[in-house]
Amino acid sequence: MRSAMERMAEDEWTPGDGVGGVGGVAVFRTDEGQVDAQGRSDYFLDSATAVHYFAEADAVDEDTSALRKEYEDNKLRALNKAGHGLHLRPGPFADYTRSKKVASLLLELGYVDPVVPQSMYIFKQARGGGEVTSHQDSTFLHTEPRQTCVGLWLALDDATLENGCLWVRPGSHREGLRRRFVRNPAHFGDSLAYCDRNVVECDDDDDRGDRAEPQMIFRAANDDDADRWVVPWEGSLPENSLPAPDCTGLRAAGFVPMPCEAGDLLAFAGTLDHLSLPNHSSGARHTFQLHCIEGEGAGVAWSRENWLQYPPGVSFMRLGELTLVIVFESLSSVF
Repeated sequence: MRSAMERMAEDEWTPGDGVGGVGGVAVFRTDEGQVDAQGRSDYFLDSATAVHYFAEADAVDEDTSALRKEYEDNKLRALNKAGHGLHLRPGPFADYTRSKKVASLLLELGYVDPVVPQSMYIFKQARGGGEVTSHQDSTFLHTEPRQTCVGLWLALDDATLENGCLWVRPGSHREGLRRRFVRNPAHFGDSLAYCDRNVVECDDDDDRGDRAEPQMIFRAANDDDADRWVVPWEGSLPENSLPAPDCTGLRAAGFVPMPCEAGDLLAFAGTLDHLSLPNHSSGARHTFQLHCIEGEGAGVAWSRENWLQYPPGVSFMRLGELTLVIVFESLSSVF
């Protein structure tokens, strides 16, 4: 996967070509600048079924919006992530997504009609990979009438306290959803709020919304008791989270580290509070991540408010057929 990703990025990502934002370099952030970085980006919005590339904020010059000079000879070192349709590309990412191992795991977790809305590759660069602040995946991957998102976090390198391993808050998966990241009706207009902006046209110009408004915004979750789950470190880190490995603030807030070896897979619910710290080590910490949900066959619907929407007529990759094959093979071995 690593070599395939590096070839793709080398061939497809040209910082400064006018694609991806001012100066041609889209950045990915999870801090207070997230809405400005992702929420106002067509490049991010259009990544649902594509593979788009996002740089570390610190790798981009604030004045010119171009890559800093130290990255000009090795642009790949500037990358934060690639997403969100890697699983749709023929090759190792699609092969892994449709593997019997993944299908078997989802079957064991109780999924009936698993589908894959998104995938992403995280680079977590040596001495440059930034933190991923506290969040719940279901904030971005909301399903109705219940939350069914599961994250499958595949370590391609050893993940350690020094290079930014995952931290989770045990028991938080039983808490409610705190907030959501949605398409903004103020930008799209009521008739475009839930549609593909490139395909659907409004009948009334007055319904088009204000293009000066961000495309995506955070808002409170729909749950009546969402306020009871609010945490002071939402979209940030608990105080005194650094430096590693002490991380006294993280531990005091109930987080525990999840170091693992290359090849290990971490699976966790979309309501689990989790984060990762910056990589201060001399080596990168690459991961490939899938996010799966239950499909319509399980009586579950993808929220029409979610930021990520496929074009009309295009469905999420279904893994249900693979789970049926596994069940059939298991029954055949018994009889």
